[in-house]
Amino acid sequence: MNASVKVNNVYKSFKTGKKEVKALQEISFEVNRGELFGLIGPDGAGKTTLFRILTTLMLANKGEAWVDGFEVVSQYKEIRKRVGYMPGRFSLYQDLTVEENISFFATLFNTSLQENYDLIKSIYQQIEHSGKEGRELFPAG
Repeated sequence: MNASVKVNNVYKSFKTGKKEVKALQEISFEVNRGELFGLIGPDGAGKTTLFRILTTLMLANKGEAWVDGFEVVSQYKEIRKRVGYMPGRFSLYQDLTVEENISFFATLFNTSLQENYDLIKSIYQQIEHSGKEGRELFPAG
């Protein structure tokens, strides 16, 4: 696959009460390696939804997508090793500890802190001395 990003007929909708909001409707495109590509559009056009699908934070209702040759659903762990997503708004819950926030977001992905410690070890080691959050949960070294 020559494409860095490939999106094929991706559709995503959300239910708000009894109403269905269509965020993405059968969107398809490819971004080739080395190509610069941008998404522009008004608020509500689906840009953030698409980025969340491509970064494996959200599932599409229909369609397929690949990032760096990896399929976003079945090969999500490979994509997460290569891609990061920084939302425009602060996403952590300020009334939770660092450990509680990490644990909460891990459950959203049906995983645990222990199972994925190797993925967050370098980041966790930078913050572990800021408080006792999680020290007993994560082994040193």
